[in-house]
Amino acid sequence: MKKSSLCIDKHFIVGDVDDRIYGSFIEHLGRAVYEGIYQPESPFADEQGLREDVIKLINQLNVPLVRYPGGNFVSGYHWEDGVGPKSERPEKIDLAWNVIETNQFGLNEFMDWAKKANTAPMMAVNLGTRGVDDAKNIVEYCNLKGGSYYSDLRKKHGYQDPHDIKLWCLGNEMDGPWQMGHKTAQEYGRLAAEAGRIMKMVDPSIELVACGSSALTMDTFGTWEDTVLSECYDQVEYLSLHQYYGNRDDNTPEFMANTVAMDQFISSVISICDAVKAKKRQKKSINLSFDEWNVWYHSNEQDEKLERWCKAPHQLEDIYNFEDALLVAGMMITMLRHADRVKVACLAQLVNVIAPIMTSDTGAWKQTIYHPFELISNYGRGRVLNTVVNAPVYESIHGDAPYLDSVCTMDEENETLTLFVVNKDLEDSMELTCDLRQFQGYQVKEHIVLAHSDLKAINTEENPNNVAPVKAGNAKVTDGILEAVLCDKSFHVIRLAK
Repeated sequence: MKKSSLCIDKHFIVGDVDDRIYGSFIEHLGRAVYEGIYQPESPFADEQGLREDVIKLINQLNVPLVRYPGGNFVSGYHWEDGVGPKSERPEKIDLAWNVIETNQFGLNEFMDWAKKANTAPMMAVNLGTRGVDDAKNIVEYCNLKGGSYYSDLRKKHGYQDPHDIKLWCLGNEMDGPWQMGHKTAQEYGRLAAEAGRIMKMVDPSIELVACGSSALTMDTFGTWEDTVLSECYDQVEYLSLHQYYGNRDDNTPEFMANTVAMDQFISSVISICDAVKAKKRQKKSINLSFDEWNVWYHSNEQDEKLERWCKAPHQLEDIYNFEDALLVAGMMITMLRHADRVKVACLAQLVNVIAPIMTSDTGAWKQTIYHPFELISNYGRGRVLNTVVNAPVYESIHGDAPYLDSVCTMDEENETLTLFVVNKDLEDSMELTCDLRQFQGYQVKEHIVLAHSDLKAINTEENPNNVAPVKAGNAKVTDGILEAVLCDKSFHVIRLAK
């Protein structure tokens, strides 16, 4: 059995957890909206056509923020098509996903849904095929009380009070050649700066997210971030990161080592942000919005067979397995380890489309990745302690990968301490120790384990609890020292309290 230890100090704090790090994403894509959160003909729908069974599962995730309406979709979207009387809304082609958008669900319906799901909006504006004026108009529609054309139009549509949306994305993946209206870094940086300036003239209280490069593997990565921030630094508070991982070669150790790559990615973007800060002699720091992240590869082959110009097809519907859940846990741990700068994050996406929740006409159920998200979202609040992991490592294409991914959060108000740990060893258990003598009187409240003998195990509507957490851990504290044995290929949540 391998041995490992965690070193923490209650005074060595990485940063406060911004609750928005547990955000998610709903795009007009596949069955995320239609048949996902909105299905008027469903027996599970309320009077507005919103699926109550899905809302119940979302509430359990404790998602404070949902990005909307895209994604690639937003770069060709006219938000005006999705407001007002439904009988007058046009059906239009969506070039992002080669489907027909009915516009029966739009901005106001999303705001109604967000309230019922106990979440807040992160609204994206179209800087692909549109620009500054449209960005101004949607902020006016959403955030002004009244007395102007667009705010009064909202009132005419039945919404007397402003939506008061505080966080806005300035476009999406604008360096991607797949993006409608994609731009050079110089072009986008100038547009983001001007759109942001005008949006804040309408409502100075909003915060803005500029598009980082679409992925670490893009040729534009690095120079894009530098150029864009050099143009729009004064107008924005956050820079976006997007990253998806897959296991196409069925090499689980390499797949699990992607947490090393993610850590390097985050550190690189922070470095670029701080370099621009130094160049511009700025006092404010740009924080990160990791507003698309997940595992995504299972559905790629199936999606190539989709017929064009249909409505709400089964698109990007990855069926997640147990090893995907382990990596999702590791990715969340990695973001928490950068809690000083990663302030917003969005699991992409929330329902049906590369999602923790799946629906059918007869119900909704939890995919494997639902469980690590739920556990970390609910228990990973408070402050992140600098967590030094002493564990064996193995070689990967990203460098040495530790067999253990871990982070510790402290909630001083409730006097709790939580350890999140992934044992990536596929064959051996891991003996874990942690010196907790600074936390006098703390004992293990519960030790939750997510484990399965089969890395490829999945959850289905018929067997939704095939992969599910159990309170079956063995962690204990003796004379101030935490000890636990972590079974092979497993995720652990060890909660301590006085």
